[in-house]
Amino acid sequence: MRAFLAAVLFAAGLVFATAVQAEAPFDVPVESRPIANFKLGSGETRFGVLEFVGGFEMRSTERLFGQLSALRFLEPGGAFIGVADHGYWFSGAITRDGDGAPLGVTDFRMQAMIDPAGRRLRDKRMADAEGLEVSEGIATVSFEREARVSEYRLAPDGIAGPVRDVDFVIPRHELRNNQGLETVVRAPRAGPLKGARIVVAERSIDGNGDLFAAIIEGPGKGIFKVRRTDGFDVTDGVFLPDGDLVLLERRLSLAAGVAMRLRRFPGEAVKAGALIDGEVLAQADLAHRIDNMEGLDAWTRADGATILSILSDDNQSFLQRTLYLEFRLLP
Repeated sequence: MRAFLAAVLFAAGLVFATAVQAEAPFDVPVESRPIANFKLGSGETRFGVLEFVGGFEMRSTERLFGQLSALRFLEPGGAFIGVADHGYWFSGAITRDGDGAPLGVTDFRMQAMIDPAGRRLRDKRMADAEGLEVSEGIATVSFEREARVSEYRLAPDGIAGPVRDVDFVIPRHELRNNQGLETVVRAPRAGPLKGARIVVAERSIDGNGDLFAAIIEGPGKGIFKVRRTDGFDVTDGVFLPDGDLVLLERRLSLAAGVAMRLRRFPGEAVKAGALIDGEVLAQADLAHRIDNMEGLDAWTRADGATILSILSDDNQSFLQRTLYLEFRLLP
């Protein structure tokens, strides 16, 4: 995986000398326990328009492991990179059985995120990385508490400090503490937004109770809103190959516990000034193997199927788990 990443970055001419030395990545031992059934006590595989492919739980003796907030694949269903909300990068690759079902991870590594001066992000307010987008060797990270969207150059020997911060368009005073910039995604380059990046808030709402979101670059730059329903908050998102947007949502309730939902929005509806609403693809509660589901990516399998990969953030709590789940999006 490391050799693959190095080759891609050097071939694209995206590894540059930097004035600030990156923190050295370190290996993290991870034990993976396969998940055979998504619904507890049931062999059912169909959930809404999703088909459960497989998954696993991750555990580690490394005290820094956990709090995994977002991941993006560098190759379909294989090598990945991600951010954890205590200020760390992580990377690795998914291992699979003979049928292609996910079994676990290999080559898992972590690296502390640093600021432009080369200092480790130790303060939770500055380190709260929640969203990630990767394109052409540049990682875009959205931070929630001290709201910002920052660009970093990927490099196989460690990621240095941010190259620059990007205007996230939403007025800062509209972002609630610890409920701000949870998601950053990139629209398809062939679509109407021409590859623009988009941010969506977790639970920063307007006077009507709808979520702030914004197209942060390009000719369509501007604020739009996402309809918030049934108490769900947005935790991540991804554009599908057909141009539609899928948002991962979470609901925390003392009465009903934890729930996860996936909603699909027409890509052409995403525009400045719009209020978008979408169809529910699937919804799950504690009768299913879910936790605090925060990360989402989509990729195309060799047979042409669209796969949704979902990751949970355990908050480094013994009461929670780090889960990785895969679903096939049915036609």
